[in-house]
Amino acid sequence: IFAYGQTGCGKTWTMMGPPSPLELRGVIPSSFDHIFENIKTTTDCEFLVRCSYLEIYNEEIRDLLGDDPKARCELKEDPSKGVYVKGLSNVVVNDEATINKVMEKGLKHRTTGATLMNEGSSRSHSIFTVVLEMNRKDEGGKDHFTMGKLNLVDLAGSERQSKTGASGDRLKEGCKINLSLSALGNVISALVDGKGKHIPYRDSKLTRLLQDSLGGNTKTLMMAAVSPADYNYDETLSTLRYANRAKNIK
Repeated sequence: IFAYGQTGCGKTWTMMGPPSPLELRGVIPSSFDHIFENIKTTTDCEFLVRCSYLEIYNEEIRDLLGDDPKARCELKEDPSKGVYVKGLSNVVVNDEATINKVMEKGLKHRTTGATLMNEGSSRSHSIFTVVLEMNRKDEGGKDHFTMGKLNLVDLAGSERQSKTGASGDRLKEGCKINLSLSALGNVISALVDGKGKHIPYRDSKLTRLLQDSLGGNTKTLMMAAVSPADYNYDETLSTLRYANRAKNIK
């Protein structure tokens, strides 16, 4: 599940939301509730829930749950488990309260900065991953393991320097954000074309990490956050085009 759109349009609000009242909470905390409610009502199965939280800041991967959230992590590839982040913290959680605490800890370490369009602008893409392992015993007492993964992605917003008034570090961050978002757009376009041509997953860290969420047998949900102001007409149109392309992935 990921939220895409112009800076300051409500992506982080949609994904996170405020802690209270309950009905205003975002997609991420609501999905935690959904997962654990289903676990509680399923009796013939054992579950293990693990989670990790990382951000991609200036094309560097940082572990938001690690001892040093500013340390750079390496992206590795393994034939059996695909693309993974070396040394990424994985936390085993047993209930909603624990997983919410884990998310809050990671949120404190996220990189934000003020621009003219948003005082708490996300300056990085963040990916909260929930891995669910299930073990079901058949009549013969044999174990059957299945595993599912949910990537909850809060992308940083695409931005125009003329509108955000960014300079120095903010400007450099904005350039990297736009670069990785256009790489994601290129991957989506290549998947839509589907003529067996090369899909440029390696163009950015974001697309490498989301590789198994974009192609293959996965379900991907994209939320397009748009601004109601006519001042942002061009960006709104561009967001809707992006979403339309994503919708055409077969």
